[in-house]
Amino acid sequence: MSRPRGADLPAGNAVRGVSCAPEAPAEELPAGDTTLLVIAKEPVPGRVKTRLTPEYSPREAAEVAEAALADTLHTVRSLPARRRLLVLEGRPGPWLPDSGFEVVPQSGGGLDERLAHAFAACSGPSLLIGMDTPQVTGGLLAPALAPDAWDRVDAWFGPSEDGGFWALGLADPDPELLRGVPMSTGHTGRFQRARLVGAGLRVGDLDVLTDVDTARDAAFVASLVPDGRFGRTVGRGGTGRGR
Repeated sequence: MSRPRGADLPAGNAVRGVSCAPEAPAEELPAGDTTLLVIAKEPVPGRVKTRLTPEYSPREAAEVAEAALADTLHTVRSLPARRRLLVLEGRPGPWLPDSGFEVVPQSGGGLDERLAHAFAACSGPSLLIGMDTPQVTGGLLAPALAPDAWDRVDAWFGPSEDGGFWALGLADPDPELLRGVPMSTGHTGRFQRARLVGAGLRVGDLDVLTDVDTARDAAFVASLVPDGRFGRTVGRGGTGRGR
């Protein structure tokens, strides 16, 4: 994966190695005990949501991806957290909230290595989600963010309909819990959860969600959040013509 080569950020966000002086006092966001991570790609046409074609052109697919990412970041920003990290492939853009996130580059390697590297940047309870579930809400994440969330479990696991997973939380982030897990298969979720259980962790389960991969997925998820940016973007429909 590519690393950001520098970008202009809204005031209040920080990219490691880049100094950003806020123009106004930072808004006070809800505090919590858990670090929240969002792993994402810059929504560039032809590089994101390629499975939305041919119903959506590359430009339209990138608009859908941007809407999904923006809604996800908006939700995460509203939740109690010790830190909020955007683990990004590419460059930040106008979809990034004005404050609340540390932006860190993804590592190279496969998805297992990139997820492992993201958790390696954390200490203490940490919960990671992706950009493919814009229907995520504070209620869906509430079990993993409650004051007693880590009293009886060592990990939280959010399975997805396609056999993967949309959320992974670790009380004690250990990158080795992810390295070597086969990613992007219909059995990834089963393999990842088995890795957690095999390591002796007590695993709590979150609700099953649909990832947005195909045009059919997009239509279904948009029906759940018709008033969000994602729902409105998908509601305009893909023509497959815009490039």
